[in-house]
Amino acid sequence: QVQLVESGGGLVQAGGSLRLSCVASGRTFRMYTMGWFRQAPGKEREFVGRITRGGGSTDYADSVKGRFTISRDNAKNTVYLQMNSLKPEDTAVYYCAADLSSTMTSPEYWGQGTQVTVSS
Repeated sequence: QVQLVESGGGLVQAGGSLRLSCVASGRTFRMYTMGWFRQAPGKEREFVGRITRGGGSTDYADSVKGRFTISRDNAKNTVYLQMNSLKPEDTAVYYCAADLSSTMTSPEYWGQGTQVTVSS
């Protein structure tokens, strides 16, 4: 069992930055590909990005590529989402997820989410 707890959300002006953190319980964190998703009001949850178990590879949705960066610290059981050049359309609840496979198509575990609001 893995529990994920996100933090770092808040209100920021357009063009600003935020860094989200997701801390995982347990000693198996390094076994999981970690991902970030988001869900805006009235919309379906969408993939933001993911990072491989060792942290050597990442990929991102086109909508955030070049602005968002995912990293992880396996010693701290933590994955991060650095968000720069934020836009109002980035407003959403952001979730981290853990997937034993590399696909991130059906993660086994989800965090409770953290709200990010970007004002124009």
